[in-house]
Amino acid sequence: MTEQINAFQMAQRQFDGVARQLNLDPQVAELLRWPSREFKFTIPVYMDDGSLRVFTGFRVQHNDVRGPSKGGIRFHPAETIDTVRALAMWMTWKCSVADIPLGGGKGGVPIDPATLSVFEKEKLCRGWVGQMWRNIGPRQDVPAPDVGTTPQMMGWMMDEYSKLVGHFTPGVITGKPLGGGGSLGRTEATGFGVIYTVREAMKHLMIDPTKSVAAIQGFGNVSQYAAIGFIEHLGGKVACVSCWDHVDKCSYTFSHPNGVDPRFLQSITDQYGTIDKSKARAAGYVLEEGDAWITKEADVLIPAAIEGQVTGETIKKIHSRVRIIAEGANGPTTPEADEVIKANNIFDIPDFLCNAGGVTCSYFEGVQNDMNFYWSKQEVLERLDQKMTVAFQSVLEMSEKEKVYMRDAAYMVAIARVVKAMELRGWI
Repeated sequence: MTEQINAFQMAQRQFDGVARQLNLDPQVAELLRWPSREFKFTIPVYMDDGSLRVFTGFRVQHNDVRGPSKGGIRFHPAETIDTVRALAMWMTWKCSVADIPLGGGKGGVPIDPATLSVFEKEKLCRGWVGQMWRNIGPRQDVPAPDVGTTPQMMGWMMDEYSKLVGHFTPGVITGKPLGGGGSLGRTEATGFGVIYTVREAMKHLMIDPTKSVAAIQGFGNVSQYAAIGFIEHLGGKVACVSCWDHVDKCSYTFSHPNGVDPRFLQSITDQYGTIDKSKARAAGYVLEEGDAWITKEADVLIPAAIEGQVTGETIKKIHSRVRIIAEGANGPTTPEADEVIKANNIFDIPDFLCNAGGVTCSYFEGVQNDMNFYWSKQEVLERLDQKMTVAFQSVLEMSEKEKVYMRDAAYMVAIARVVKAMELRGWI
């Protein structure tokens, strides 16, 4: 059983530790510990059976000194204002460490989208925009998909905003479908970005990727393309993936004696990342309990599901072979687990560096929307690789220069850029 984690308190603790190391002015630190703006609102939706159901919506804009707030909208039953606050704060650091001109934001609705019909989901998406449209926009706050939301949902949201403002505004939302203002390469971006950072970490540690094994938590968009990238780009093997099962209301780990075939699993996975168990078993996959992924004999662990999964307790289960933890999810590792990772000399690629490929490609999408000119997939992924490689090297250099943990180094790089922008704009 995973211990309960308050994500926002964890995000603040991580920030506070680095703020002390940076000797950050306490007043500036206090300003950055809290979101600039928070929105909580109701979304009434008439369901398919004619009943009226009232949903709760959130949007948090943590900091926009470097540019418009940026961050996904998550539809998940465990969503709270604190998870949204934490994710918005991490988005500020993520955009900064990737050195893209955006700030941090996040949104959410506490709901399992798999329980809604397509029509109900569309009305919920349009209702969310109906409550927030005055406070989002290409120069204000740019939402995107996250856990439980899809490119189609972003298309509905963009359409609703365009109707409300009276003109076509594709740049208000990123992660849109191709043909509806979306960018080639966006689907793969976060997962491939994880693999670009893993590749750089392996170079640093002198690990042969073709002889390496990864264990991955999750099988949503990030996990799928991280698994594909690990096999097809690095030449490694994936021991297992895990997924949440919406029918059984629990998670399972899927492994195979010959290694996981992510493209096959994609073909039997629904839009929310739930793998068809019967088809997987028929193909020779072994099903285990949901947290079995962390125990596998692997060189690389990639937690790519939700926050608070690598804890002071679960970290004790990892195999001695593990050399790298690549945080594909947002906030998967608790401060208690960090201490164990440091003590065992495991190389951690922190979340807001490791999974910055998604927001970087979202930035590229917004640029293309502004230009009304769209790049090829190859051009998008080449630009992404370049951005992620430079970001990784900047954090590694800070880590070696200051002799600090990679997470602390990433915070140092990100916070310094945000504070510099605040100084240049006269905020402090």
